[in-house]
Amino acid sequence: MLGISVRQVKRWVKRVRKEGEEGIIHRLRGRSSNHKFETGLKERVMGLYEKKYSGFGPTLACEKLQELEGICLSEETLRRWLSSLHEWEWKRKGREHREWRERKGHLGEMTQMDGSHHDWLEGRGPWLVLMGYIDDATGQVYGRFYDYEGTLPAMDSFKRYIVNYGIPQSIYLDKHKTYKSDGELTVEEELAGKEKPLSQFERACKELGVVVIHANSPQAKGRIERLFRTLQDRLVKAMRLEGIKSKEEANLFLTRYLLHYSERFRVLAREMGDLHQKAPSIVALDRILCIQNERVLRNDWTVAHENKLYQVLDTVRAKKIRIEERVDGTMRLYTGEKRLKFKEIVERPRRREEIKRSEWPLELRKKKRIPSEDHPWRRWNLRNSNSRVGLPLGSI
Repeated sequence: MLGISVRQVKRWVKRVRKEGEEGIIHRLRGRSSNHKFETGLKERVMGLYEKKYSGFGPTLACEKLQELEGICLSEETLRRWLSSLHEWEWKRKGREHREWRERKGHLGEMTQMDGSHHDWLEGRGPWLVLMGYIDDATGQVYGRFYDYEGTLPAMDSFKRYIVNYGIPQSIYLDKHKTYKSDGELTVEEELAGKEKPLSQFERACKELGVVVIHANSPQAKGRIERLFRTLQDRLVKAMRLEGIKSKEEANLFLTRYLLHYSERFRVLAREMGDLHQKAPSIVALDRILCIQNERVLRNDWTVAHENKLYQVLDTVRAKKIRIEERVDGTMRLYTGEKRLKFKEIVERPRRREEIKRSEWPLELRKKKRIPSEDHPWRRWNLRNSNSRVGLPLGSI
């Protein structure tokens, strides 16, 4: 009935006979626990949290306290301390039901990519965009900060990913205008069998042999979305502790941080082997991962592009040439595989209507000359006007 053994009952009987009713009391009552924290530890931890780790979750705060302060606590203990002082409140979020998608089997089979707009430096520096990549099979992470999310940042980050890991078989991303063209075919073009126009990023992926998959919702590419949600908490606070204030410092720190992050959180793929293809040369990557446009070569060997005029210095017979805008800010002109020499025409001749009268040459700015009364021009005009109304010529 008591739920204790016979031997324990015999011990109690001996203690009661010897000590009376107090013999039934447990020997540890009133004594401090052997696992009790040292005096003042809670006040010290709470002081550090308010001054240095404000806003940190219990899990991340425990990691930083052990890593930087040498204080070892369990997550539940710190969560209980924070809750007692109303510094932390557990929030449960409702979620819609969605079907679970199994991870890909091989490393490099599919990579999820996206850009995260966030105040990563918490006002200490400019607003940045993190271009992030995560392998679907293993959770291996790569990323880099840029000033905006666009074609050139996407190509530059993808080039760096390829140099580090190789070319993935497919890439999973959203329908941002950078990654998916909004252009539509006309009825005549559809009947002619023309393909739908591709964005510059889609065109580059096609040349690299990468299959582009566009997600219909953020939840479809939930792995990269959850990564951003984690980094917006952990990475932001890690950079706060380091005092990072610029994009360059953030990128240097991000390289080290993501290596440690991948080592800690990556998982093993179901199947052995890496399906990343070998990266081509840097020269080949630069020619593919760039903005390409075709322009007409005029009869005076000039090309107009982005409201600028360029003079082609080589002799070519092509009617159109290809302009490549590289991620490093340079521009190249090609006809086929031949690279052309060119120069920018800084000053273009202006039309007469574009020139103000005050800028005209002095001889053109002179006042208009009015002929005298006996000028032959006036006599000739008068003779012709009288002849039209029927006056005799002798009366002039």
